[in-house]
Amino acid sequence: MITKETKIEDVLRRFPKAIPVFGQFGIDCAGCQLSAYENIEHGARVHGIDLVELLDALNRAAGE
Repeated sequence: MITKETKIEDVLRRFPKAIPVFGQFGIDCAGCQLSAYENIEHGARVHGIDLVELLDALNRAAGE
């Protein structure tokens, strides 16, 4: 399960099906050097994205 504390890089590596979700929310995490250090909560806040919506979408994609 992906949580607000999960590092973005961990999502990119462990859940490839979730990668397009970042793009749908306007986040280019695959090309970001900070993804190894930034968690989902911080990324959502920095990009002005609703955390609950992002987590829901990521977890749905990861579960497919």
